[in-house]
Amino acid sequence: MTEQTPQPDPEPSVLDRMRERLVPDGMPSDDRGRMRMVMDSLILHIHPAKVEVSTLKWTYTWGLGGLAGLLMMILGVTGIILINNYTPSAPQAYLDILELNSNVWFGELIRNLHHWSANLLIVVSVLHLIRVFVTGAYRPPRELNWLIGVAMLLLVIGANFTGYLLPWDQLAYWAITVGTSIISYIPLIGNWLSRLILGGPEVGANTLLNFYSMHISFIPLLIFGLMSYHFWRVRKDGGLTLPKKAESTLDVKPERVTTIPHLVRREFVFAIVWIAIILVFAMLVPAPLEGIANPDMSPNPAKAPWYFMGLQELLLHFHPLFGAIILPGFAILAIFLLPFFDINLASVGVYFRSQRGRSLTLLGIGLALIATPIWILLDEYVLNWNAWLPTWDMLISNGLIPLAVILLPLIFLDEWMHKTFQADTEERVLFIAAFLFIAFIVLTVIGIFFRGPGMSLNWPWAMPVH
Repeated sequence: MTEQTPQPDPEPSVLDRMRERLVPDGMPSDDRGRMRMVMDSLILHIHPAKVEVSTLKWTYTWGLGGLAGLLMMILGVTGIILINNYTPSAPQAYLDILELNSNVWFGELIRNLHHWSANLLIVVSVLHLIRVFVTGAYRPPRELNWLIGVAMLLLVIGANFTGYLLPWDQLAYWAITVGTSIISYIPLIGNWLSRLILGGPEVGANTLLNFYSMHISFIPLLIFGLMSYHFWRVRKDGGLTLPKKAESTLDVKPERVTTIPHLVRREFVFAIVWIAIILVFAMLVPAPLEGIANPDMSPNPAKAPWYFMGLQELLLHFHPLFGAIILPGFAILAIFLLPFFDINLASVGVYFRSQRGRSLTLLGIGLALIATPIWILLDEYVLNWNAWLPTWDMLISNGLIPLAVILLPLIFLDEWMHKTFQADTEERVLFIAAFLFIAFIVLTVIGIFFRGPGMSLNWPWAMPVH
């Protein structure tokens, strides 16, 4: 009988190495086993045990959901550190920020990380929602997760808005003053709701305390709670939606690999790269901080935070009820209801549904890029509905009429696409959504860079330097 040469032990996997680091060597074997089971359950709570190879291509999801989760963790850690060096009272809040930037070890870096991660989270959340929309991944059985995702986006914006005031400088004070003025336009309850949020008739010490309380407790608890359930629902609903084209070419069951190490390794590298990018950016670009808030000295122009500049631009062209309440309200309602009137499952997982859908999306983007600046210029220098119709109610002359001028061409264009290209409902939804989204982006860019003193149009390089 020949003696067999002993085979070397296989190289430990990523999960095995993680276990060895996190499970103490001195722990009894039964406890070690239970600890390993907990770790397995934690990782596999948001991931299936196996995933299809085609879902590992990062160009399908771009890692946007994972990046949003990573940013939330960065915000949580940096936020806890900042809380220990901050007092939510005026003017001490501003003095604490100065102290943080000057005398606390790595204080300015922590604040920069928190500020830029919060801003990036808005962008990433919007892009993630767009990715889900253009691949039809909101359709059954994922309707609930779509609703949760939209709710989380609104909460992320709310977290940014409440955190914007906390430095208590001029930029924050007047941006929140402009932003909260939109609330007062809500019919019947607008003034009451505004006073409730502000803690009085205007932005003041009570507002700072209210915003601080919402920023560190109510809003983040909701976000983290919904985010945990959101990730679990992705797992529960079968993971990622695969492109139908990829599925139709497979005569056998698609190849599957274990989540650990194949998916976990990619996620780990992706997280390390993004942490490095954010860290370098935070080291090079300081978070903005102007002089201490002064209610008696308003800047010209006074602008809302950048993510509300599209709404502020709308207020220059519509009656406040339309620009601040009706149009945004209908847009949010349409986004929430999208899974319930676009339920065709044939193209789930395919970017832009079809080749015709891609073409119509590009058409919508192109038209928005051309038509929106033209409309703004016309409304700024030519159109004057109030002067032309002085006896008409402003809700009609500055609300319904401008809205009809915009919507009627869209309705005719939608009908033309339906008859000429035989575009189905989902392709027409793509066109309308692309047009309106790009139009809002153009409004935001114009509001940020092209509005000068008195909110008049100016070239960015002609703006006065403060």
